[in-house]
Amino acid sequence: MTVLLMSLKCGSLGLNLTCASRVVMVDPWWNPTTEEQAIDRVHRIGQTRPVEVLRLTIQGTVEDRILALQDKKRKLAAAALGDGEFRLGRLSQQDLINLFGGPDD
Repeated sequence: MTVLLMSLKCGSLGLNLTCASRVVMVDPWWNPTTEEQAIDRVHRIGQTRPVEVLRLTIQGTVEDRILALQDKKRKLAAAALGDGEFRLGRLSQQDLINLFGGPDD
């Protein structure tokens, strides 16, 4: 068995890790997209095996609070995009033009 150890920051960069079939997360990060990017590196085109993702955490530690923060951020992002159970007011086309139109608009 071959084992590759890498930090989450390294794993979330532009690597293609399709030679792997397991991802073990031992250092939860406050931003869930960082972890998701690292996991996605194993699911790239060319992956021929099922991929198993394991998350090792210790209950009652700061890791629990990080996972709760990740969940909150996922819900907020889903709400902002209109995909979640919590709905934020949708922006109209005019709202978007006003926000991103520039200083002269």
